Amino acid sequence: MRVSVLGAGTMGHGIAQVAAMAGYDVTIRDIEESILESGVEAIESNLQGGVDRDKVTEAEKAATLERIDTTTSLPDAVGDAEFVVEAVPERMDLKRETFEEVAANAPAEAVIATNTSSLSITEIASVLDRPGRAIGLHFFNPVHIMGLVEVVVAEQTDEATLSAATEFVEAIDKDPVTVTDSAGFASSRLGVAVGVEAIRMLEEGVAGPEDIDAAMELGYNHPMGPIELCDVVGLDVRLDILEYLREELGERFRPPQLLKRKVRAGKLGRKSGEGFYVWEDGEVVGVSGDWGEQ
Repeated sequence: MRVSVLGAGTMGHGIAQVAAMAGYDVTIRDIEESILESGVEAIESNLQGGVDRDKVTEAEKAATLERIDTTTSLPDAVGDAEFVVEAVPERMDLKRETFEEVAANAPAEAVIATNTSSLSITEIASVLDRPGRAIGLHFFNPVHIMGLVEVVVAEQTDEATLSAATEFVEAIDKDPVTVTDSAGFASSRLGVAVGVEAIRMLEEGVAGPEDIDAAMELGYNHPMGPIELCDVVGLDVRLDILEYLREELGERFRPPQLLKRKVRAGKLGRKSGEGFYVWEDGEVVGVSGDWGEQ
């Protein structure tokens, strides 16, 4: 089966990697060659890390990379795809436009999945002539490590599509959980609720980032605290999700001013080098001085 992944960014290249590792032929599409090159380099780096830790063999690394093609042409990417996963930026207009383009160029029987973390699958699917083949597949970052995939069922999703999507998730060695399409699904809604409360605690001077994170890691066995997780996800991404959830679910998801201030300053977390923490080479090296009532 050929899988097409639309978007070579953090989520897109991760999805492409796990699909190729599972034996699928994969085409990654993005709008610029430089983005595609960066995506493939990230896959190669992830695989080499697996080799270094004796999790991946050199032969598996080579075979995975051999199964991956890239293109800037959407028609070429999806023309013979049986399974398409859209991983473009988290904007409803862009996702709907992408779905329309896929439907115009992909085989009629192809499943079309979106990797959105919170947007309405039902609304995205509504642009299709055959919306029953649309579904949400919410992967988690980093894709090659995280085991969960939310399979999000839109109002239009048919049983054949749900079955195919669940089988695909299991085939790439992930654990599917099935949820009905609703704002924030299950994971984003719960995760953002914890994260936004942690940021409010910073604003109020209840505790510092490291202590809040340690409380959740040591007291509740969370692998990563909510403040650090916000930095890893991206503060701009968290802000966008909160704005959407506020519109859909009410004021309890109102973004804190501290989060807005960080985003306006370009302090977006790990990807920019500073958020609530200071980052170097993907690792925390300090705490940002810009938080709370100090």
